[in-house]
Amino acid sequence: MSKSCSGLLKDLVHCLRESECFQVEKKDIKTCAKEAEECAGLRAAYAACKRGQLDPRTRIRGNKGY
Repeated sequence: MSKSCSGLLKDLVHCLRESECFQVEKKDIKTCAKEAEECAGLRAAYAACKRGQLDPRTRIRGNKGY
């Protein structure tokens, strides 16, 4: 895993663990990642970061910092 997205991943996992879906409803992280509305922004940012790793233009320039 690249280090440029690791901070976003840690924040996303922390958000999911603190979400109502995980704590109250006792669902697993994978299910909560699809359902948790409060983590939608972090999920989109992480997806954009991972997509940027595959884009040839950003592979040379690097991902925009986190």
